Amino acid sequence: MKNKKVISHLKSYAKKLKQNLFVLYLSYKDPRTPWYAKAVAICVVAYAFSPIDLIPDFIPILGYLDDLVIVPLGILLALKLIPSIVIKEKLKAADELKKYGKPKNWLVGILFILIWFLFVLWICKTVFNVYKKFL
Repeated sequence: MKNKKVISHLKSYAKKLKQNLFVLYLSYKDPRTPWYAKAVAICVVAYAFSPIDLIPDFIPILGYLDDLVIVPLGILLALKLIPSIVIKEKLKAADELKKYGKPKNWLVGILFILIWFLFVLWICKTVFNVYKKFL
């Protein structure tokens, strides 16, 4: 019985997070949203809807940390910065948008691939330099 309550609560929480992401996406386009709120909102939405995570999910613990902590905190911050009247108006529009699925942000995905590629190159260079010193 308690497990069903927890699962139900988690599903409700996930549904609300997804709803808020769509609200942020729509609020970003609203001219009444201040520029700084737009900047935070678009970063959160782009990261959440990106097909690639900054920290891949196959990395134990850390892989899901971004999805469980960073995204909800980003949503909370962005919602605090956006005028409440804009949020209220966008809630209904977000329901309609959700029916068509989430928007894809391939630009952010490419950026994350580039970051990981540069990170791997840096690791390879560092390992090569250390290996060279031992020769």
